[in-house]
Amino acid sequence: MSTISIQSPAILRASAGAAGRSMRTTRLRMTARGRRVLAAVVAAPLAAGIAFSVIAGGSALASGEHGDPVSFETVTALPGETLWSIATETAPGVDPRVVIDDIMSLNNLSSASIQVGDEIAIPTQYSR
Repeated sequence: MSTISIQSPAILRASAGAAGRSMRTTRLRMTARGRRVLAAVVAAPLAAGIAFSVIAGGSALASGEHGDPVSFETVTALPGETLWSIATETAPGVDPRVVIDDIMSLNNLSSASIQVGDEIAIPTQYSR
């Protein structure tokens, strides 16, 4: 049979003399220049956010004026119909490009393509 012995490691305590003073932490001392730099670093994101909101948000301001009411009729797109065919059918005496432009701006369409079953608003000036 074998014997195992465990010995605890020796722990040395620091004396309160010269070694105690060297382990003491020092306070952070900020100079006037350091305080200014720290304030600028903290304020930079805030200033950038304000500048971005002023530049980007200026066009989204709503006015207190009331817009002219828009009256329109709706047409449901049938299979094979395009905005061109709807424009020539609703306003035969007007240039179809002008009618399509008015229809696209009224319906807030980014392109002239429509799907079957879409309800398209037609300005009343081009009523059938």
